[in-house]
Amino acid sequence: MLKIPGYEGGPLTDGSVHLDDPLFWPVHLGSSLRGEDAQRAAFGADWDAAMELHGVLSAEEEWPTFSMPLHSGHTVHVVYRNIDGDRGVDYLIHRTTWPAAETLAVDDGHFMGPGMAWPELLSAARQSPTTGVSDPDARLLLLFPTLGDAELPDDAAVSLTTALTAVTLIEEPAEVASMLLEGQGQWAPAHWRSADGVLINDGGHSYRNPGNTFALPRGRLLEITEALSRGEATDHPTSR
Repeated sequence: MLKIPGYEGGPLTDGSVHLDDPLFWPVHLGSSLRGEDAQRAAFGADWDAAMELHGVLSAEEEWPTFSMPLHSGHTVHVVYRNIDGDRGVDYLIHRTTWPAAETLAVDDGHFMGPGMAWPELLSAARQSPTTGVSDPDARLLLLFPTLGDAELPDDAAVSLTTALTAVTLIEEPAEVASMLLEGQGQWAPAHWRSADGVLINDGGHSYRNPGNTFALPRGRLLEITEALSRGEATDHPTSR
C-alpha cells in the first residue's frame, strides 16, 4: 500500500492503470469543464462510460494516487480522496526531509488553490523522472486543476492542445483547451509575483498567498518555488 507522510486516509493505490484510458482525462479535468457546451465537447457520446469510470475512481476501497517526482527531489502527489461525503482530489508536495507532505491545492466542494502558476505547471510537466508518471502530457493534464493564473502566455493553448491530442480522443482538442484555460480551477485566476525569490499569488483560497492566515510558511514557499521551476525556463511575466 502506498504511503504519503502526514497524509491521513486511504488505502492509496497506484492510479497509473487509468492513464491509458482516454476517458480518464475529461473525468479528471471535470471541475474545469464548466457548462453543458464544455462537457459536451470533452465527453461527446461517452458520457455514460465516463460516469461509470467516475464511479470507479470514487470507490472508497481504493484511492487512486499519481506520483510525479521533480528534479529537486520533491514529489507531487495527486490523490483521489474517496471519503463518503467528502470526496475530492488532493494535490500534495513532499520531500523525504519533510516530516509531512504539504497541500498545494484541493479540488472539491471546499476548494483550496490555486497551487501553481502556468510556468510552474509547464516546468513540472516537462521534468523527466525515472519513476512515477513520466509522460509530460500526462503530467500536464494531471496537474492542470492546480492552475490559477490570470496572465497566461500566448502559447498556453498550444501546449494544452498538444497534451489533449496525445492522450485523449476528444474530437476538438483546441476548443476544449480554450475552455479549460478560460475555466482553470474552481477559484478565480490569481495574479502571481516574485517576492524575494518566492513566487506568491493573491488568491483568497491559496496556500501560496502569504496574506492568508493558512498560508504555508515562507521557507516552504521558497522551497516549493525552487522545486517547481527546476525544469524548463519558468520566468513569469510579473516576476521579471
